[in-house]
Amino acid sequence: MDRQFGKILVTGATGLVGSRLLPRLVEAGYDCSALVRGKKVAAGVTPVEGDLFEPATLQAAVKDAAAIIHLAAVFRSPDTDLIWKSNLEGTRNLIDAVKRHAPNARFILASTSNVYDADNPHPGREDDALSPQHAYPASKVAAEKELRESGLNGSVLRFPFVYGDGDGHLEELPKHVVAAKFHPAMRMSTIHHRDIYTAIMMALQGIMDGQVVNIADEAPTTLYELSQLAGKPMASSAAPLVNPWHLHVDASLARGLGFRASVRTVHQAAQENLL
Repeated sequence: MDRQFGKILVTGATGLVGSRLLPRLVEAGYDCSALVRGKKVAAGVTPVEGDLFEPATLQAAVKDAAAIIHLAAVFRSPDTDLIWKSNLEGTRNLIDAVKRHAPNARFILASTSNVYDADNPHPGREDDALSPQHAYPASKVAAEKELRESGLNGSVLRFPFVYGDGDGHLEELPKHVVAAKFHPAMRMSTIHHRDIYTAIMMALQGIMDGQVVNIADEAPTTLYELSQLAGKPMASSAAPLVNPWHLHVDASLARGLGFRASVRTVHQAAQENLL
């Protein structure tokens, strides 16, 4: 791909995912702009001042865009009002701006696999009933609905636990696992930043148009093993595992569309110094 694709606008450009995705897009030759509020962005990216809470600032950002990659979100915060405002109202404002000023743009929305019921009888599938338990996944479900009903051409990519490229996310995992009192044998789906790029590339090419797609690597890994990799081992346990499929998603739709994770497991990432 090259700059002939057209302008790509990325929100959340300085966040966990955006700051690692954008350099890869630039290296691939894409013409990338980033919606920012006074922050620096990766080399080769055009910063565009704007605020998702101020609709009037979004016209210039979306104008002439061939694609929108909407990554901006508030995740772990005690301020649930801010989570809802950012993830729903901000998305709604961006969708409205795209409808008005770039109606032919492809809209790619990053969402989360934490939307599935903890008591699911199988790994979470895209057509399962949703039962988000916290503000972040609930606000993402609402944002997905906004996009689905907007009439825009787009896709929703549901990411599980994201890690790699020195982002520090894996190192933070043990404290959240302990706080949630999760069983050490629980397996969690994961995805490396390198393969978020893989999925986004497919979405930009239209392969995922009109669909909600789980994106995950090939080996859900136990929290016990992940904590060991993070350098903070969990206490072991042989107690029964009550919710065996919680945090484990079915990525067969993505595989059927041609998605192949290059970092197939977290253990591979550790062996190849990709953490």
